[in-house]
Amino acid sequence: MATVELAISGNGTYAPPRDRSLKVALVHDYLNQYGGAERVLEELHSLFPSAPVYTSMYWPEKMSPTIRALDVRTSFMQHLPLVTRNHQPFLLLYPLAFEGFDLSGFDVVISNSSAFSKGVVTPPGTLHICYCLTPMRWVWNYHAYVDRERLGFMARMVLPAAISQLRAWDVATAQNVDRFLSISRTVSSRIRKYYRRDAQVIYPPVNCDAFQLPPVRVDNYYLIVSRLIPYKRIDLAVDAFTRLGIPLKIVGSGGRALAELKSRAGRNIDFVGRVSDAELKELYAGCRGLLFPGEEDFGIAPLEANASGRPVIAYAAGGALDTVVDGHTGVLFERQEVECLIGAVKRAEATSWDSVELRHHARRFDRQVFRDQLLAFVGESVAAHAAGARFA
Repeated sequence: MATVELAISGNGTYAPPRDRSLKVALVHDYLNQYGGAERVLEELHSLFPSAPVYTSMYWPEKMSPTIRALDVRTSFMQHLPLVTRNHQPFLLLYPLAFEGFDLSGFDVVISNSSAFSKGVVTPPGTLHICYCLTPMRWVWNYHAYVDRERLGFMARMVLPAAISQLRAWDVATAQNVDRFLSISRTVSSRIRKYYRRDAQVIYPPVNCDAFQLPPVRVDNYYLIVSRLIPYKRIDLAVDAFTRLGIPLKIVGSGGRALAELKSRAGRNIDFVGRVSDAELKELYAGCRGLLFPGEEDFGIAPLEANASGRPVIAYAAGGALDTVVDGHTGVLFERQEVECLIGAVKRAEATSWDSVELRHHARRFDRQVFRDQLLAFVGESVAAHAAGARFA
């Protein structure tokens, strides 16, 4: 069992770790691709280093060395053919997978969820905290998802019934969570709208110390760091920069949109693929700016760019509204249109950026801030739960 020491003072407030041992479990949607959610999982585990990780499926080769060293416990879905490589067809099995976990014996369960993991069933005495990355995107924004994914006829015929069932399950299981955290104000608004629950914002962790300020003179390219999937709107940046003729480097391995993006890209667009951490640090520090053209729930890449002293050009929606200060740490554009993005690039080109100020801004989201806030929240929640408080 995982244990963590949390001291709870007599008045129910959090105090530094000292005298109460809690058994903690972490729950994660799936471990078959590495991205921002998995970075959050790594930070959560650093706070609760003995905690096992429960997940639907696990593809170790796709994970970081840190995650491969964890105690990962999978559901029955792990044994389904090809599930780690193509998990979307198994949508209706995820609720069964997470409801099937036996979490008795744990004092605290923390689900790191953008989909199904918050649906675990916990005993009455167990505190369930959900760190919500977002309510299920394809369930609550179904029509936009279908249009962007270009699904075939059969999928469009079958999916609506499944989506309706998942939507009902999503709302029902949200009522079994004791306390919600969210990664941005946008996600808190979704939680309030769909689940009728309140959620405190604790921003995801950024390892600012892993990045360095740029050299005296930066290079001539702009940068994208992203998975190459449709909703990220990399197509918008490819079209805009093909017209501008300014070099654009796109870091991201594979993805469903890769072939289409390459087919529309000019010779100034460089698909770099996967890079090492050291190479990424150099790419951030040397770029003229980072492009962030999709609507994201939060987005760590803009803050990694700021930590490297570089500005961000972002679509004015979602998490970018929490992280990008227009005219100070980057430039926001209002519509996902090529002309709007080109105009934002020209604004960025005409602005003098202070790399030290940009890095100072990123420090507000540093992983130590996340750790301090998360531990305090868990401690306060444990105290209230022990006192029998009714959670909102």
